Amino acid sequence: MRIEPRKIEDYPFWLRWIYRREVKKYGQMLIPAMVWGRLPRLFGLIALALSFFQRKASPIEPVVRSLVMLRIAQLNWCNFCMDLNATFLIKATGSAEKHDALGDWRESAVFSAKEKVALEYAETVTLSDRKVDDKLMDELKKYFDDDAVVELTALIGFQNLSSKFNCALDLPAQGLCKMPEKKPATPAE
Repeated sequence: MRIEPRKIEDYPFWLRWIYRREVKKYGQMLIPAMVWGRLPRLFGLIALALSFFQRKASPIEPVVRSLVMLRIAQLNWCNFCMDLNATFLIKATGSAEKHDALGDWRESAVFSAKEKVALEYAETVTLSDRKVDDKLMDELKKYFDDDAVVELTALIGFQNLSSKFNCALDLPAQGLCKMPEKKPATPAE
């Protein structure tokens, strides 16, 4: 890590309350939250944005949201984000199948057309050598209405902010993703 979190007692009480909730949810305090917490008001805005994207009424389904966030984390080399977003994806899908196939999503049959266009859009927005064109936008609008496109674009921007922040400061994965155990193959009878 290039920037260390402060001692827990050095954070405002309301941040300590958030960190205690993280311990209940994840079994530990999340290092990026503690580093963002060095600037409490900024952290408050980041936490508010994240809660907005994770709300139940979001037009972006949890699986699509998790896929997009995990793919951006991969593209930006953010170990913490890959760990956390893999957790969300596996929880949303109930298996590691899409997680395991994400690096080869274009050729994989495990992704729906909607998921593939969302991933294409996420990569195009994230990678600086690409530009969103009308063809991609038309394809995206087959699956997402205008409000959902705005939210998806904001989610992509947010995940780029988060993953680039964490990667630049070399914030580590914390072992949050517990891969489901694969069932042993049964012998053919």
